[in-house]
Amino acid sequence: MEGKGTETKEKDCLCEDRPFLERTFEKALWASRLLVLIAVIPSLCASFALFIIGTNKIFKVFVKTMENFMDYDANYYKYAIGNIITAVDIYLIATVMIIFSLGLYELYVSKLEPAEVSDNVKILNIKSLEDLKTKLAKVVLMVLIVTFFKYAQRVAYSTPMDLLVFGGAILTIALTVYFTGKHAK
Repeated sequence: MEGKGTETKEKDCLCEDRPFLERTFEKALWASRLLVLIAVIPSLCASFALFIIGTNKIFKVFVKTMENFMDYDANYYKYAIGNIITAVDIYLIATVMIIFSLGLYELYVSKLEPAEVSDNVKILNIKSLEDLKTKLAKVVLMVLIVTFFKYAQRVAYSTPMDLLVFGGAILTIALTVYFTGKHAK
């Protein structure tokens, strides 16, 4: 107990030994890290907006499904699958925004105590800028995979070479996911 009080007094004494202008400048410099909130708050708002947009897309598919219950044509399947894949893509981008917001906050402003004690959500436990970049890269990779499949659904495969190229693209994605997972361990 005595050691803690002594350390605090020593720190206060060290601060008093420096010129006022230097102490004031360093306090202002340290407080400038709060500028990160300019990015954190809008990023969370963007995430919220994207979740609403994605949910709206799925809700529209659901409503159209109920309106035409059991009376679907080939165009309906393309419509439904396209919109659902787009919604998943939007959800993943919203997730990127959440990870970005929470990561910036934890790195520059303060640790999130609920994240520290939570056993459920370890992806949001960010310790360094490299850790934040790695987590964002994984989600961005998933966005790219979903986007690839969204566009691959629209392509007409007319020759064996088309199917071979498509298979090669899927193999490349599978290898990327495999090596990304292996790198994380």
